[in-house]
Amino acid sequence: MTGYGVLLRSFLRRDWWQVLAWTVGITILYWSQAVSVDGLYKTQAELDKVAATLVDNSAFIALAGPTRALNTIGGQVFWQASAFGAVLIALMAMFLVGRHTRAEEESSRGELVRSQPVGRYAQVAAAATLAGGACLVVGIVLAVALATYPLAVADSIATGLGLTLVGWTFTGVALLAAQLVGSTRAAYGMTGAAIGVAYGLRAIGDVAGSGLSWLSPIGWYQAMYPFSGLRWWPAGLLVAATALNTAVACAVLVRRDYGAGLLADRPGPARGRLGSGLALAWRLQRSAIVWWTAGLLVGGLAFGSIGNDVGALIGDSATTREVFVGSGDVVDGFYATALLMMALLATGFAISSALRPRGEEDDGTLELLLSTGLSRARWLAGHVVLTGVGAVVVLAAGGLGIGVGYSLATGSWDHSMRFSLPVLEYVAPVFLCAAVAWLLLALVPRAAVLAWAVLAWAFVVMMFGPLWSIPDALQRLSPFDALASAPAEPVAALPILTVAVVAAAVTAAAFGAFRRRDIG
Repeated sequence: MTGYGVLLRSFLRRDWWQVLAWTVGITILYWSQAVSVDGLYKTQAELDKVAATLVDNSAFIALAGPTRALNTIGGQVFWQASAFGAVLIALMAMFLVGRHTRAEEESSRGELVRSQPVGRYAQVAAAATLAGGACLVVGIVLAVALATYPLAVADSIATGLGLTLVGWTFTGVALLAAQLVGSTRAAYGMTGAAIGVAYGLRAIGDVAGSGLSWLSPIGWYQAMYPFSGLRWWPAGLLVAATALNTAVACAVLVRRDYGAGLLADRPGPARGRLGSGLALAWRLQRSAIVWWTAGLLVGGLAFGSIGNDVGALIGDSATTREVFVGSGDVVDGFYATALLMMALLATGFAISSALRPRGEEDDGTLELLLSTGLSRARWLAGHVVLTGVGAVVVLAAGGLGIGVGYSLATGSWDHSMRFSLPVLEYVAPVFLCAAVAWLLLALVPRAAVLAWAVLAWAFVVMMFGPLWSIPDALQRLSPFDALASAPAEPVAALPILTVAVVAAAVTAAAFGAFRRRDIG
């Protein structure tokens, strides 16, 4: 373990801001649910009514988890946020572990570290400590935030502790994946698949009542029942899984060659050629496009499966109706909000895809590519085109899911396209958010992550603009705010065209700035 402390301090200096961002984001996810429920349902009768409509809704159970104590603020908070919070903290652990284990080996920086008097386990232990410590910070801050809201102290602590233990479990999974495979991308893919399987088992088990939830760390977390009959023993399953994953990862570490994974890399084609920047971008991002498309399709189906039962779901609260449906038809207003939600999720894909070129630059592969006949403009253009096309596909999948889900629930296929096609009006603002990422990447590469702030603000405006009475001038900073809420409102061409022109101008500025700056 020689060098453990030095490595841990180095990792923390590099990633303290990431830990801070994840902590704030996950805490807000839970805390905002409390604020939202408190503001939307003014009386206990309103909360009781909406709870009754959600108890047997299979779509929402699959998305969020078992419906327990939904007639209380604490029960609503845990139900609405716990599954998604578990996924987020698992992703945080995955990225932190991968960045300081497999990515270090892949970039050869790990060899420089190992040339010094550093123990074999030091780097892995430092990465695990960083990720585990970050999960602990998230859990503590979350528990304090909920307890001071105020919600029940013991249940708030259980919510934070359970979330921390989920993060520790997937820290172990990420450590194991980093030993099994030989690339960072493969390690992320393996860990991401484990997160997806855990979420899927939880969803199937909760809907079918088959017990499959007990095969999922997310299911164990939700089985602690905070705010609905708290019990602590499922936390022991998370502790045991953490210990097992970590022990197996350490055992594999001493049995593999440095720089390689225990599992042999799959050989590439005997002959092959990527003839353009677009072909290269497609090779790098095709799996992400497939998974995002499938995810939004399933999410859209879940929203659409509510059918015409929107009125019962929303309840009689005037504030709730203002937030979710506006002043027009309840069904049209709800699905307008659902389409906007699909657009915000598609924006998440667009921004992550737009930031993908930064990884090639950091890894040094961009310089090798540019040493061939590939120009800067063609390389970046490949990623821009792929992000644009991918965003349209992902966005369309979300809209299609809503239309098909609605038709399956109601048996009326006449309205399928009416609830699907309006999602395409959001192509322009989604592309604008990606363009902001490209511009930051071209001007200040280290600050490119700030592109996520645009999406975060758009989400705040959608969820809390009416509730918090945010000034119109600030709401207009969201690129989605100027567009009509179709199908509740008729689509207007001028706002779409305006946003599209701005997106094109920002993209052109990004190309110009990127051609002039130094690489690396």
